[in-house]
Amino acid sequence: MEEKPRAHPHGNHRERVRSLFLKSGLDGFSEHGVLELLLFYTIPQGDTNMTAHNLIDAFGSLQGVLDAPVEELKKVKGVGEYTAVFLSVLPQLARRYCAGKASDRISLFDPEALARYVCSLFIGMKTEHVFLLSFDGSGQLNNTARLSEGGITQIDLDNRKIMEAALRGDAVNVVLAHNHPGGVAVPSAADASATQSVANLLTSVGIRLRDHMIVSGTDCFSMAGSPRYMQLFV
Repeated sequence: MEEKPRAHPHGNHRERVRSLFLKSGLDGFSEHGVLELLLFYTIPQGDTNMTAHNLIDAFGSLQGVLDAPVEELKKVKGVGEYTAVFLSVLPQLARRYCAGKASDRISLFDPEALARYVCSLFIGMKTEHVFLLSFDGSGQLNNTARLSEGGITQIDLDNRKIMEAALRGDAVNVVLAHNHPGGVAVPSAADASATQSVANLLTSVGIRLRDHMIVSGTDCFSMAGSPRYMQLFV
């Protein structure tokens, strides 16, 4: 007589959690509850609730877990290579999703939407990056190009890359954007100097630098909107 497969001891709990998500989304979930649900898909058996609690205890919050390096995640009890890589992919996936969803509706003349889009470009980034946003004559976004990793204060911006990105995007106007990971969204002296150099470079080929936006987390500073720096964009 064929033996029936035994039900997994945590199977009913997992189904209840999945059903709750399908019914009401993540709004009713605690941070460790969100992690527990995610871990179902990398840890096929066992108590993922405890692993979720271990992760929150180690990194302080859901954001802390998702921002943690793979090697640090693997030090947590219950977390292996596949789970660590899976968790570290999620912020990058969120960045691509948010940026892609917003990009078709971005206008140079809608500062709030532009700031949200620029912030989305840096989700989950732990190092400084620089982007160039190209806009057509009507102010619609044509292209977003990553110019460098390392930041204006750490590496020199490559004039050739700037020109290529602007021309590839058929730019009439451009916006420069970079992040201050772990810092504040306030321009440094190096940021102001780089802004002036980029503005001069692009003016020489009839392209106008309209803003330089600096991001830290969900904060976005518009240099063109600041009386201290707006003369750089005239």
